[in-house]
Amino acid sequence: MPLLEMKDVYLHFGGIMALNGVSFGVRKGEIFAIIGPNGAGKTSIFNCISGLYHPDRGKIIFKKKEINKLSPHRRAQLGLARSFQNIELFKGMTVIDNLMLGRHIHMRTDLITGGIFFGKARREEVRHREVVEEIIDFLEIQNIRKKPVGTLAYGLQKRVELGRALALDPNVLLLDEPMAGMNAEETEDMARFILDINEERDVTIVLIEHDMGVVMDISDRICALDFGVKISEGRPDEIQSDPKVISAYLGGEEVV
Repeated sequence: MPLLEMKDVYLHFGGIMALNGVSFGVRKGEIFAIIGPNGAGKTSIFNCISGLYHPDRGKIIFKKKEINKLSPHRRAQLGLARSFQNIELFKGMTVIDNLMLGRHIHMRTDLITGGIFFGKARREEVRHREVVEEIIDFLEIQNIRKKPVGTLAYGLQKRVELGRALALDPNVLLLDEPMAGMNAEETEDMARFILDINEERDVTIVLIEHDMGVVMDISDRICALDFGVKISEGRPDEIQSDPKVISAYLGGEEVV
């Protein structure tokens, strides 16, 4: 059984069909990539899964439970986390404070005890800070932990956003173009972190990415879209030789 599944999902905006009967299943423990030209519907899939959009038809199933009607925060509580194509961090806050926000769904302290910050509230804060500090060590950002996010280089901000998503303790992590705008060294680092998250932390990854070299190197399976329609699904070697994918996205040449 897939851990995450889309079944015959349709989504339209006025006369534009963003998703046209898209179906796929993501297995536990794999890195599943979604590719396609700009406007193919990739981010619309993420927005449907995370609850920002509600499909016109079809089902989204996570952990054998239909989640179409659940709010975004309930989906996060179930174990879905995501990053965004455009960085969505609080620029005036420090790295550690941004990551602590990712722990919010796990906090049980109410407003009054949290404001007093004594006893139970203090102990809970310490526990969550320990989790965040471990993520900071994992992502190798110890030296920037107390710096305001807005002062950091773009590549480091992307790493912080990845850390905030990890702070939710997700079962499935949705990464929307995590390498966009990065240089070769930053891209290599991000690919390494994604592999480590998948293998060492046992997190299933769903990835949208335009860097075909990265996609082919780290993905277990790939789903290709074009104009909101799924045109192919399979292993990287199958996708890179599929004529429909080559015609729609890869410029008429196979990826080597």
